[in-house]
Amino acid sequence: MRADPGDTGGGALRVEDVEAAARAVAGRVVRTPCVRAAWLDEYVGASVYLKAELLQHTGSFKVRGVLNRLARMPQEERDRGVIAVSAGNHAQALAYGCQLEEIDCAIVMWDSASQAKKSATVAFGATVDDSATGPADAFRRMEEIRAESGRVLIHPFGDPAVVAGQGTTGLELPRDVPNLDAVVVPVGGGGLVCGIAAALRRGDKGPRIIGVEPRGAAALAAGVDAGKPVTIEPSSVADGLLAPFTTQLCIDLVGSHGIELLDVGEPEITAAMRQTYARGKLACEPAAAAGVAAVLSGKVTAPAGTSVAVVVSGGNVDTLVASDILASR
Repeated sequence: MRADPGDTGGGALRVEDVEAAARAVAGRVVRTPCVRAAWLDEYVGASVYLKAELLQHTGSFKVRGVLNRLARMPQEERDRGVIAVSAGNHAQALAYGCQLEEIDCAIVMWDSASQAKKSATVAFGATVDDSATGPADAFRRMEEIRAESGRVLIHPFGDPAVVAGQGTTGLELPRDVPNLDAVVVPVGGGGLVCGIAAALRRGDKGPRIIGVEPRGAAALAAGVDAGKPVTIEPSSVADGLLAPFTTQLCIDLVGSHGIELLDVGEPEITAAMRQTYARGKLACEPAAAAGVAAVLSGKVTAPAGTSVAVVVSGGNVDTLVASDILASR
């Protein structure tokens, strides 16, 4: 199995691409708010804001990239239908977008993926194949179906149009956050953090972009270290960040835009989810709490008088998982 099916490679994603994506999705995505989070200031030494992408259509930022990609599909591709691999957030976004565009949609998940996310994907009209045994096997299964059916792959983090769409999140930040010094972003495959970097960085100018991976699912860091995609066996309570590899596109963008990467452990993620619920009043999923986890653990600092934006990327969490985490200490 190729480590990056559908990956186009190359690190040339420009702010103009993100601005074009913003025009393509205007009026079709939520202009999500940045919520002041003074309770986090002491950990950073600066003002902290939470970018509430969990309020987006389908409960995560993923719809931005999907709608930008679908807007660019010629009729011939639309007629073939689409396919993707996802733990749930890209799946729901693609199913939702295809419902709007009247495109047939198939999603490959895996047997242990969230049942709530599977059900939501089916409710938007997609077909779900969950016969795979895990994330890496799901990509293998997707390639089988793709070869048999001729469906068009909508890659969650290897398609420049998808990554540009995710980057529209970043375009909104300077308008809402004064003296923006850094943006902290949860990382799975890397599409969101790379899109935001393309939107906000000009060479070595612009706010710092900090990607945060679960320690047991650091596919982007592994790929950057190797200079090419590396397949891992991801494991984390943050199921939305369980990418089994990154893509060459994202690896190249990390280098060209100076993205910083760090990781957080499982106790840090669950503690951050509880704090985001209790003090931030945002009902996020574990994956979306990764950025807050980096802040609470003292791994992000900024000069006094500046601001840090932390992207709370989604809120699609199974109620039993959420209740277990919130009740634990």
